[in-house]
Amino acid sequence: MKITKCKPYHAVLAGKDFVRMQDSKSVFKIYFISIIGRSEPQKYEWGKTTVTMEQFRKNFLEKSPEGIGFVTAFAHITKIFRFAPSMETVMHVRAFNTADLSPLSLDREDDYKEFACYAEAVIAADEYRRWAEKASVEEYFKTWSSFEEGRIINHAKMGEYFGIL
Repeated sequence: MKITKCKPYHAVLAGKDFVRMQDSKSVFKIYFISIIGRSEPQKYEWGKTTVTMEQFRKNFLEKSPEGIGFVTAFAHITKIFRFAPSMETVMHVRAFNTADLSPLSLDREDDYKEFACYAEAVIAADEYRRWAEKASVEEYFKTWSSFEEGRIINHAKMGEYFGIL
């Protein structure tokens, strides 16, 4: 296992949006999230990147993904989470470049797939819980994750534990 240095992580909710696709049935809740305190804030913070939330929304509507779910839109990466049409108790995820919504791979080292960063994991847990607790899709649409901010206190603890960093 190769341990590498990680960038600091402090995520803040920058905005939310509710988007109904052109098919009028597919709906996604969008969470705009900034990672603050890193060098090159134009890569990680909404309001400092060249793509605005309004432009992202327009691009997202043009992409017109199908399904019911939510989106975590960071300035540098976007993930679409949807409840699987074939088995709605399962959640699908795909990754995209935020600027143009071109596909990104979630492949990582040792044949693993990336699931989520801290903000995404909290939002995914909240959204999944709300999906399970609501009796209808319309009831689910009325709920949102309570995530507003999250910080990783020590982003080097694995390296410290293994005595590498």
